[in-house]
Amino acid sequence: MRIPRDLHPVAWWTWALGLAVGTSFTTNPFLLALLLGAITLTVLTCRSDQPWARSFRLYVWLGVVLVVVRIGFRVLLGGDVPGHVLFTLPSVALPDWVAGIDLLGPFTREELLAATYEGLRLSTLVIAVGAANALANPKRLMKSLPPALYEIGTAMTVAINVLPQLADSAARVRAAQQLRGGAEGRVRGLRRLLVPVLEDAFERSLALAAGMDARGYGRSGAATPAQRRTTGALMVAGLLGVVVGVYAFLDASAPQVLALPMLLGGTLVALAGFVSAGRRVERTRYRPDRWRPAEVVVALSGIATGAGLWAVQRWDVDVAHPGVLGVPALSPLAVVAVLVAVLPVWVAPPPLTAHSRERSREAVSVA
Repeated sequence: MRIPRDLHPVAWWTWALGLAVGTSFTTNPFLLALLLGAITLTVLTCRSDQPWARSFRLYVWLGVVLVVVRIGFRVLLGGDVPGHVLFTLPSVALPDWVAGIDLLGPFTREELLAATYEGLRLSTLVIAVGAANALANPKRLMKSLPPALYEIGTAMTVAINVLPQLADSAARVRAAQQLRGGAEGRVRGLRRLLVPVLEDAFERSLALAAGMDARGYGRSGAATPAQRRTTGALMVAGLLGVVVGVYAFLDASAPQVLALPMLLGGTLVALAGFVSAGRRVERTRYRPDRWRPAEVVVALSGIATGAGLWAVQRWDVDVAHPGVLGVPALSPLAVVAVLVAVLPVWVAPPPLTAHSRERSREAVSVA
C-alpha cells in the first residue's frame, strides 16, 4: 500500500509543460481530445483537497471560452477558406488601408473546423498549465527554486496563487451568502458574489506576499558593487547569447555557426550568472523536498509526450496537422505519445487529503 504524500511540485510542472509543448506541435482534434482526457484523468486522480486544487474547473471553463471566442473572431473577421457555406452575414466594407480583412460575409464549414482546431489547441495549452497549478503546491514550488530566482519566484508564486485563491474565495463567499439569504437571480447573484470574491482573493494573495517578505524571502546578503556588476553582466550576456542562438535556429538564412555555439555559450554564461547571484542569497531550508523514483517517472512522462508529438510533427505532418478537408487520422506513435501522459495516475503516490491524514492518525493510535 503506497503512503500518501505530495509529489515534488517541479515534477508536476515538468509533466504539464511537456504536455503543453506537445500540444503546440499538433492541431489534430483527436490527439488534442486525448490530451485533454489524459490531463483531466490525472488531475481528478492525483490532486489533493487543498484550495489550489479547486482551480482546475476554472481553467476548463476558460478553455471553453477560448474556443468560443476563437470561433467568434473567425465569424467576425471572415476568411478565405472555400467550402460549404453554413450561413451568410451582411459584409461590411472596409477602407483600403485594411485590405485583406473582411468583416462578416459567408461562413463556411471549413472555417468553422479551422477555428475549432486552433481554439482547441490554445485551450489545451491553458488547461495543461491549469493542471500543474491544481496539482503542485505553489509554496513548495517557490521553496524548490534556485536561490538566484528567489525574488522572481516570490512574484511568480503570488501570481499563480491568485486563481486558486479565487476558487476558494468563491466557494466560501457563496456558502456565506446562502446562509445569509437575500436577493436571488443570476444578475444580482453575480453582483453580490463578484466583488467580495475578488477582494478576498487579492487580499489573501497580498497577505501571502507580505508574509514571505517578513520571513526574508529573496533577501540578499552583503555584496560589493563589483560583484553586482559582474552578476548583471553575466546575466545580460547570457540572455543575448540565447536570443541570438534561438534566432539563428529559426532563421534558415542566418549563419549556422551562430545557432548551436551561441545557444550553448549563452546558456553557460547565464548559468554562471545564476550561480553568482545565488551566492548572495541567504536562506535556509527545513526538510527540503527530495526527488524519488515517482517524481522522475512523472517528469519523464511529460517530456516523452512532448518529444513524441514533436516527432509526429516532423515525420508525419498529415497526422499532426490534418487540415479541414478530410477526417483527421491517427498513427500508433501519436497515440502512444499521448497515452504516456497518463502514467502519473499509476506512478504518483496518493495525494495528502483530510481523509488520508485521519487514517494515518488512526494507524498511529492503534500502533
